[in-house]
Amino acid sequence: MRTEIDRKTIETFQKDFASSDKNRIAMNAVVKNGINESCNVMKSDIVNTYNFSISLEAGKIKNQNTSGRCWMFAALNVMRLEVMERFNLEDMELSQAYPFFWDKLEKSNYFLENILETLEEPLEGRVLNFLLSDPLCDGGQWDMFVNLVRKYGVIPKEAMPESRSSSHPKEMNFLLTAKLRNFACELRSANERGESSEQMRIFKEQMLNEIYRMLCISLGEPPEHFTYEVRDKDDKFIRIEDITPQEFYERYVGMDLDEYVSIINAPTADKPYERTFTVQYLGNIKGNRPVRYLNLRSSELKRVAIEQMKDGEVVWFGSDVSHFTNRVSGILALDAFDFDGLFSTGFPMDKAQRLDFGQSCMNHAMVLTGVNLDGEGNPNRWKIENSWGEEKGNKGFFVMSDDWFDQFTYQVVVQKRYLTDEQLAALEREPIVLKPWDPMGSLAL
Repeated sequence: MRTEIDRKTIETFQKDFASSDKNRIAMNAVVKNGINESCNVMKSDIVNTYNFSISLEAGKIKNQNTSGRCWMFAALNVMRLEVMERFNLEDMELSQAYPFFWDKLEKSNYFLENILETLEEPLEGRVLNFLLSDPLCDGGQWDMFVNLVRKYGVIPKEAMPESRSSSHPKEMNFLLTAKLRNFACELRSANERGESSEQMRIFKEQMLNEIYRMLCISLGEPPEHFTYEVRDKDDKFIRIEDITPQEFYERYVGMDLDEYVSIINAPTADKPYERTFTVQYLGNIKGNRPVRYLNLRSSELKRVAIEQMKDGEVVWFGSDVSHFTNRVSGILALDAFDFDGLFSTGFPMDKAQRLDFGQSCMNHAMVLTGVNLDGEGNPNRWKIENSWGEEKGNKGFFVMSDDWFDQFTYQVVVQKRYLTDEQLAALEREPIVLKPWDPMGSLAL
């Protein structure tokens, strides 16, 4: 067996490719139209209709643009429904730029604290490589958003609207990341010089001051107080004067965040069901609520999500939208594209194998706003509120087939009251700590 590809091997490949007219037809179609367009399955569009036996009200679709803030958009889309109900509003939007600002500042502190905690780790080691790889990622998790809300509250979008750098943060992120890596270098150099821990903390505070300045210039300075003025569905004028973001959350959102829990489905051998997990170095606010998951079977994720929606409350959830996602029609279904037929090969990995071998992870958060139950009460498709704008899918809404849920949905956030007694007991067990690079440490973008 040769170790290299020689000319004779290539000629064998060429002969095999030319032996089938199907290959030539497929090549011509894909070169002209792209892979997805060339194997889009029409039947999938017919089966996965936008009709649902349970369908909850949602506001207008929002657009995260090129930012990785889906986790914020999804959480705020859940929370704004409380404000809309309290004020009798047709629609409203909570500011996504506001938590984005504080998340960047808090992640900067989180990163620098992690650098201080790992000063004795070798620079070429895996831990430092992980910490330095993406210190200020846009992405996040439900528990990370909870930390932001508890500390900073929420505000209407009018009080801190979008900026160029919140909607398209690539330039800002590049410069902030460059500063943080530079600061990491300075802190490790100071440690080598024998600087005291007190002096290192002084250095860190000066570094954070620079980050704060850059964030204000890029995103605008977040308000400490604001006034909210709006007209309701009946044209009644409402004014809320001189209120803080924390007070606004407590009075007009009022969700008891302690009652919500993240349920995951990770069917890998190292993650037993009915156990809780956390991930090392995964977070955004030091000294605050760590990310915590309860691992259950996919059928249980569906059950609790359906029960919460039956009670009239939408569901934040995380999935992998890299697979079988038709962004034009807004369909997430295993039969959306016939890749096997197009390439005359299969992609047989199951969910656990895809996690273990780096082929899948949770990378996008959205909101479940409905489900279609068949005559026996079983789900066959799910209604999704996305944050990619009204141009995608059905005016911004997507439909997910039930078998796609099983394969690519990894997380739902529901109230604890939907868990069984056994699951509640499992939730209280000491969590298993996963390595930073575990697939369940991925962030929704």
